[in-house]
Amino acid sequence: MSGVIVTGPPKADAEDVEALAGFGVATVHEAMGRTGLLPAHLRPIQQGTRVAGTAVTVLSWPGDNLMIHAAVEQCGEGDLLVVATTSPSTDGMFGELFATALQQRGVRGLVIDAGIRDTQELRDLGFPAWSAAVCAQGTVKATGGSVNVPVAIGGQVIRPGDVILADDDGVVVAPRRKARQAAEAAQAREAKEAATRAAFLQGQLGLDRYGLRDKLDRLGVTYTSYEDYVRDSCEDHARDGAGS
Repeated sequence: MSGVIVTGPPKADAEDVEALAGFGVATVHEAMGRTGLLPAHLRPIQQGTRVAGTAVTVLSWPGDNLMIHAAVEQCGEGDLLVVATTSPSTDGMFGELFATALQQRGVRGLVIDAGIRDTQELRDLGFPAWSAAVCAQGTVKATGGSVNVPVAIGGQVIRPGDVILADDDGVVVAPRRKARQAAEAAQAREAKEAATRAAFLQGQLGLDRYGLRDKLDRLGVTYTSYEDYVRDSCEDHARDGAGS
């Protein structure tokens, strides 16, 4: 497998990245029209952490971390490393030494669609990571790949310079050219949710705030008392028994 290392790709504006960092993954995903969400198998090795950064992407051969070494050189302040493999892999391709090198360069975290190891050491370092697996299995450094090219994880394309936002709920990508729009939409959604939260604290029901009672009616969902429900159920059982 040959490859290419692309240097100096454009990145989302730092102020847009910081704006998105103020929102949760779920909020941004919903604000972008329920797009950008990476698959649910990418799980955090820590809890209570949210990070946002610009993607430096890696495409590696499974079980081979050569291109992660190559990618470290391309990483800088405010970046977040995103690693995909050419076919599924759970091998532990990333660990403490990589995190140490990346942390020194100002990298904010890792998303890897493969295995990770040294998880306690990563937590001790304060280097957040989201991975498809935790596995102590080692890797080789034998096959070429690419850095800073578009990669796909679970059908979601991540391009270098896109904004990656990750928290306890998962990982979402906001395209570089739409980062500001995504931040503005997330702000509007959060304001709307704040108003709804205040209404719920006052006792309003979602059925009424969202106009769902009419929907229940259109779907044929009816209300009945417990007594009527038990009586009707008994009558139904009796009819079924008589017909058997």
